[in-house]
Amino acid sequence: MSTEFNIAQAAAQTRIASRAVAQLTTTEKNDLLTAMAAGIEARTESILLENQKDIQTGRDKGLSEAMLDRLLLTEQRVKDIADAMREIATLPDPIGNMSNVTLRPNGMQVGKMRIPLGVIAMIYEARPNVTAEAAALCIKSGNAVILRGGSEAIHSNLAIAHCLHNVLTEHGCDKNVVSVIPDTSRDVIEQLLKQKETIDLVIPRGGEGLIRYVSENSQIPVIQHYKG
Repeated sequence: MSTEFNIAQAAAQTRIASRAVAQLTTTEKNDLLTAMAAGIEARTESILLENQKDIQTGRDKGLSEAMLDRLLLTEQRVKDIADAMREIATLPDPIGNMSNVTLRPNGMQVGKMRIPLGVIAMIYEARPNVTAEAAALCIKSGNAVILRGGSEAIHSNLAIAHCLHNVLTEHGCDKNVVSVIPDTSRDVIEQLLKQKETIDLVIPRGGEGLIRYVSENSQIPVIQHYKG
């Protein structure tokens, strides 16, 4: 099975899931995010075990202490991830807000309404907390998300994704609302950036090199800033 086929299939599944998350009410989204936060805290031990695999691999590769610290998860850092998700749940729901409403001569009101984008792909580097926080922000705004993290944090990212998938399933939601790509090769990014039929927006988060690569190679609209 080719990499391109896998990425195309994952994007298509996330596209289908995006239709369901777009219809969730504010209460349903907030309840889901709160449950996800609790799920991550409840599985702290398993997340930390997977994180240690990333730390050991990083040491074997000679990563700097600064990079290892960015990778490291502790009980407090896992709690901070959960708290960040709870904080996102308390934010006002951006979906459905009306602005610039005007009354036309025929009596019709015309305005702008905020709606979900659909599928957002986020490409990021070492910090595993981004997996949970990006997923939470996308769900809060009624979007599905495809997450492609760096190889340094792959075990941690997949452990966090497993927690999120469990909660989505328990709440009767399609787990593909949050899709974490297990393949960390550069080829995967190249193929991901071609899925313009199923992905609506790409957000790169990391160093200037990553952001420039995504901006120059994406066939999908990109939100970026070269300095971070």
